[in-house]
Amino acid sequence: MPAPEAGVFDRLSALAAIDGPEARSRKTIAETFTGKPLGSVPVGTAEDVASAFAKARAAQARWAARPAADRSAVFDRFRTLLIENREALMDVIQAETGKARWAAQEEIMGMMFAARYFAKVAPGLLAPRKVPGAFPVLNRAAVHVHPKGVVGVIAPWNYPMVLSIGDSIPALLAGNAVVVKPDSQTPYSALAAAELLYQAGLPRDLLAVVPGPGTEVGTAIVDNCDYLMFTGSSATGRALAEQCGRRLIGFSAELGGKNPMIVTRGADLAKAAKAAVRACFSNAGQLCISIERLYVEKAVADEFTEKFLAAVRAAKLGAAYDNSADIGSLISESQLETVTKHVADATSKGATVLAGGKARPDLGPLFFEPTVLADVTDEMECGRNETFGPLVSIYPVDSVEDAIRLANDTEYGLNASVWAESKSAGEKIAQRLHAGTVCVDEGYAPAWGTTAAPMGGMGISGVGRRHGADGLLKFTEPQTVVVTRFMNLDPPPFLSQDLWQRFLMLVARSLRLLPGR
Repeated sequence: MPAPEAGVFDRLSALAAIDGPEARSRKTIAETFTGKPLGSVPVGTAEDVASAFAKARAAQARWAARPAADRSAVFDRFRTLLIENREALMDVIQAETGKARWAAQEEIMGMMFAARYFAKVAPGLLAPRKVPGAFPVLNRAAVHVHPKGVVGVIAPWNYPMVLSIGDSIPALLAGNAVVVKPDSQTPYSALAAAELLYQAGLPRDLLAVVPGPGTEVGTAIVDNCDYLMFTGSSATGRALAEQCGRRLIGFSAELGGKNPMIVTRGADLAKAAKAAVRACFSNAGQLCISIERLYVEKAVADEFTEKFLAAVRAAKLGAAYDNSADIGSLISESQLETVTKHVADATSKGATVLAGGKARPDLGPLFFEPTVLADVTDEMECGRNETFGPLVSIYPVDSVEDAIRLANDTEYGLNASVWAESKSAGEKIAQRLHAGTVCVDEGYAPAWGTTAAPMGGMGISGVGRRHGADGLLKFTEPQTVVVTRFMNLDPPPFLSQDLWQRFLMLVARSLRLLPGR
């Protein structure tokens, strides 16, 4: 199956929210599998961002005035369009990222799940909520939620569709407008999903996609937005958090991970080994929630390692716009260089290559074999630092306690995986891990796909959560409205201030609003 035709990318380029795109400088986007040009997109400027925000603010006021159920209907239609256009969307994702087709489908499914969940729960979450007043009968209280305004989304290249437009879904349903900066390597994926949202009835100015460099377009978005959603490295997340802090605006981020998998005696080793290939090498390991550390009890370490290595060696590495390849390409020269350096550094310091370990230019310019290392120590670059590539280290451990301790011995805390002798044993281990999500008897996909539950990181792996009620309400401002009835808190004419205050304290204590003696 060949790459999508050039006309597809020309059509998508025209959707960029850039004034006078023909007069702008343009960036050529290459097919990752081959390095051949796909097309070119206009490069945005700070002025383009300012223009997009001005249009978005005008559109947002009208959008917020529409009933929440009306907004939800747009996303019900969007979900249908995702299903109908699934093959074409996966073509675009693969062309830009080089990932295997099954990994591209993860993005489509992620957006489908988000559209379904948030469209269903938005009307209820956004409705006014009654709460007890300070003084029953006298006070009637309710909490209302209002949209932030215009949300900025700065998206990464590794999952460029679901982490741009997918993250925009709850913000839009909450009544906001959104301005998106896709990664400069992957603008077409965001534009392709945005096109379907426009077809579903979303006003064009309400969602603007502005391609361009982070130093200009990203900075301008942070300077203009009312809330920022970011996915990327922990280092960049820190810098953006500082900028948001100076402006006193809200900030949510999913950042890096050095995610562990624990395999204990009694686990189904065949299933664990097979699933570990997906967990470690999805999108060639370029996934914040993929596994980079394997802790296996020594009693089963040799058997697990044998099964895992067999599964790794059986995985097909290749470039294909169908399901014939299990693992695809890295996305860039810089990613290839990082993986190459991490392997070379580890082996020079005593690590052992159990599988892989080499680039594969015979398959394409950016391919690297799925690689498994043993004897990795903290002095090695890949020991404690995120590789973000097809590289995993395996560590035999004496006990489950050692596995838990080592799994938690990191600044990161994004995702983890547990395989034990029973589901209940796995759950008990999971609850002791310092990670925002933990999958028992799987790697990462069920936790990611459970959109009704919050998803995010502890430690330096993130701030805030996507998914769940929090994933929508973070894009709103809560407002408390309290109505006082019958009489206010001024003392009645027949009571002195002293007696009135004593009376109020008596009422408060009787309501258990203040601690008694």
